[in-house]
Amino acid sequence: MGNIFDILGPVMIGPSSSHTAGAARIGLIARQLFGRQPEKATVYLHGSFAATGKGHGTDKALIAGLLGMLPDDMRIPVSFDVAKEEGMEFTIENKDIKGAHPNTAQIVMEAEGVPTMKMQAHSIGGGRIKVCKLDGIDVNFSGETCTLIIRNIDEPGRIMDVSAALSKAEINIATMQVFRDKRGGCAVMVVETDQVIPKEAIEDLESKPGIIRVKFLDPNGVE
Repeated sequence: MGNIFDILGPVMIGPSSSHTAGAARIGLIARQLFGRQPEKATVYLHGSFAATGKGHGTDKALIAGLLGMLPDDMRIPVSFDVAKEEGMEFTIENKDIKGAHPNTAQIVMEAEGVPTMKMQAHSIGGGRIKVCKLDGIDVNFSGETCTLIIRNIDEPGRIMDVSAALSKAEINIATMQVFRDKRGGCAVMVVETDQVIPKEAIEDLESKPGIIRVKFLDPNGVE
């Protein structure tokens, strides 16, 4: 059964739910996964985002999301000026990405003391998005629910460690997906939960052997 917001659309600064609100969501999710506002960002626009994005404010919306703005933030049209004021450097380029959805953006984020991160996502309409690549690994999540993103070494015991830590914190797992670049290489766990995960549980996960990075996406928060 559809959601009423699928019919009415999101609360947003227009003109387009897919090219503006969706783009802002992509930028915001990228910021959350990076863990802070990037000092430098390179944004690549593909397909329809590249062809008509400027007219729809896609470029400004993506930068707005990286600055922590929600899709209804009145500052989206002036996000380039806000980025300059806050010292965030950025470049925006068009790029042909093989096999990508027409409304796709790639974002590369950099900051001193933080590993560079690359995320690819696309807008599917109504302000909704799908993240499809994270640092070159194929993934599939929307960030619409409480979502835990764990990057780890692909080795036995890591899934059990995560499940045990969440059970200890009385967190119920709704769904779990596991992706990897190769056997024994880097892996990404995407865990959707029924509750917000407390900071203590995240710190517990970060202390586990083989865990590289842990990020929690709160659909009601910014960081």
